[in-house]
Amino acid sequence: MTRRAVVTGASSGIGEATARLLRARGWDVVGVARRADRLAALEAETGVVARAADLTDADDIAALRDWLAETGGVDALVHVAGGARGSDRVEDGDPDDWRWMFEANVLSSQRLVASLLPSLRRAADDAGHADLLFVTSTAAQTAYPGGGGYNAAKAGESMLVHALRQELNGEPLRVIEIAPGMVRTEEFTLNRLGGDRDAADKLYEGVEAPLVADDVADVIAYALDAPGHVNLDLVTVRPVAQSAQHLLARGPLRTR
Repeated sequence: MTRRAVVTGASSGIGEATARLLRARGWDVVGVARRADRLAALEAETGVVARAADLTDADDIAALRDWLAETGGVDALVHVAGGARGSDRVEDGDPDDWRWMFEANVLSSQRLVASLLPSLRRAADDAGHADLLFVTSTAAQTAYPGGGGYNAAKAGESMLVHALRQELNGEPLRVIEIAPGMVRTEEFTLNRLGGDRDAADKLYEGVEAPLVADDVADVIAYALDAPGHVNLDLVTVRPVAQSAQHLLARGPLRTR
């Protein structure tokens, strides 16, 4: 039986790469994002079904829930959408940026769970299990200067995932967290830094082989395609050049 996944953030980056890979592996995929034009192009190219929605809007999430229920339900929620705004010190942070990060990373997760869990339970009854997978960040694990708002938002999302897993204990529902370190995508850092291309490029300067979106998508697909009794509670994935959040090698990797 073909399984159906809802992938958020599917218009770019890790979300788009995940939607493409799951579709190539035989999943039915619903790609969710705000930018309808990019979703339409993805749909035309891959067969991913486009569904435009703003996940900071409760009405949009309710509409997504109703549409999914009417069109066949859902076997897996893959929540990639989120993001960072700004790199200010805590004392200089913009409360509007912090509020948006909490909405985009934490409240969107809670609203999606509340809205889609009934459908996921029905899928688990039919297929033996269903999945809720969240892409958080190593920023949820270790704070760093200039990251306070994003650290707080991603840590909040990660704690939501841990609590949810315990609350669903005894049900055939897998709750999975993938926490990437440095990933070079076309938009994440650029958006965080207000469109400053030079500053975004400098972050990756000299780093040999940072992760790319396809690397994270591969881990996500592995977690979803693993046998139903196997749960990857938390996978931290970094490039070899990044041994820890604060320890990043610049220059060629070589033995000593």
